[in-house]
Amino acid sequence: MTAIEPATGFVTVARVGDVEAGTVRVVEVDGRSLCIGLTEDGEWGAVDNICTHDGGTLGEGELDDSAVECPRHGGRFDLFSGRVLALPPVRPVSAYPVRVEDGEIVVELP
Repeated sequence: MTAIEPATGFVTVARVGDVEAGTVRVVEVDGRSLCIGLTEDGEWGAVDNICTHDGGTLGEGELDDSAVECPRHGGRFDLFSGRVLALPPVRPVSAYPVRVEDGEIVVELP
């Protein structure tokens, strides 16, 4: 029996109209949960959807400029790099390249 490999490379995760400027949302791709967001400046970003502090769902949080705020304890992560911008988390989340192709949001998965 052959195991099914998870998707890699650029994978479609949503349509452009699914995400309003200045917001984030949760998307599921091949068993992975991602937080995708669109800044007010029109830049797309994607990070893992789980806060490294307490497991909060980042895609249910707020987007302030390019900072995703965890709704549980207010930890903040950069939408483009995944680095921690505000405690309590101390470990970054993984970030993924995003681009738009023919009205679809595609994220590069390792």
